[in-house]
Amino acid sequence: MGGADEHARGRGSVHVNTDQALVLGIETSCDETGIGIVRGRTLLSNTIASSMEEHARYGGVVPEVAARAHLEALQPAIDRALAEAGIALADLDAVAVTSGPGLAGALMVGVGAAKALSVSLERPLYAVNHLVGHIAADLLTGDDVEYPTVALLVSGGHTSLLLVRDLTTDVELLGETVDDAAGEAFDKVARVLGLPYPGGPEIDRAAESGDPTAIRFPRGLSRASDMAEHRYDFSFSGLKTAVARWIERRQAEGLEVPIADVAASFREAVVDVLVTKALAACDDHGVPRLLLGGGVIANRRLREVALERARAAEVDVRIPPLSLCTDNGAMIAALAADLIRSGRRPSTLAFGADSTLPVTEIQVAEDDR
Repeated sequence: MGGADEHARGRGSVHVNTDQALVLGIETSCDETGIGIVRGRTLLSNTIASSMEEHARYGGVVPEVAARAHLEALQPAIDRALAEAGIALADLDAVAVTSGPGLAGALMVGVGAAKALSVSLERPLYAVNHLVGHIAADLLTGDDVEYPTVALLVSGGHTSLLLVRDLTTDVELLGETVDDAAGEAFDKVARVLGLPYPGGPEIDRAAESGDPTAIRFPRGLSRASDMAEHRYDFSFSGLKTAVARWIERRQAEGLEVPIADVAASFREAVVDVLVTKALAACDDHGVPRLLLGGGVIANRRLREVALERARAAEVDVRIPPLSLCTDNGAMIAALAADLIRSGRRPSTLAFGADSTLPVTEIQVAEDDR
């Protein structure tokens, strides 16, 4: 234990003084093993190994299966990323890893690998926040993020509304889901409709031929009585239940379930709540900028409505390339590179996987000596 502490102290004195730090990022918070390599704000590799097919038989992510899949995929993914970037491990300036939030077992795999690389290569390690990483993905577009900005992050496990005053020092949680995340609701409604996992893309496809106004499903936490306490919070559990009950009543009457209309109406309810609350946050805080991130941003209707309504509200919308919206290691490397650029010191080895890491903790276990 003493040796580890000594190594942590030694690493704490290491500082990468460059705007072009070569960073490898590791992301294993859920079911995708992401390895990314960036040089400053230039993307060199974004390698992702997904275990989605393994989870499909269970209709959702199984934590133990995800952790095992990360163990199997990690080394091959690192090798592919290095080959794509045209570098060797010895060329790296720093290593970065998601410390949380996410599935505890899955996070442990990435954290363990990152610590091993840091120790063996004698390179500084940056342990960072998964949600803030989604914001950092936008840095890889080549444009600066203008602050402050409101960020809406929508994924299978997270639905969060953030006020970002500075990516490396000041991220405030405005609101989040109080039950199911939007991605979870898509998966559960897809299951009720008899559509395969993952539900998001399947509902998106089914909804294309449906009428989004056919059924008026509830908009969670959107009534006037909800505004005082939950103005920026989200709830999709009630919507999911409403869809299931509507289908049950339809079937009890011996009527066919119009899958396309149900999918389109459900999707419209989710999109309406997400965009309405995000633009309300922009208006309330006087911030004419909205950044979208997370895997659910791949939903065509969400992007379409966000752009349309933001234009009317004179709010500028930024959306990273879809390949950088899903969980990936490149966003983790990009966040670490920005921390390095801003003069933040590396993390010590005194951190672990934190499944409930708050978004306000952008970096964990920073060496303050």
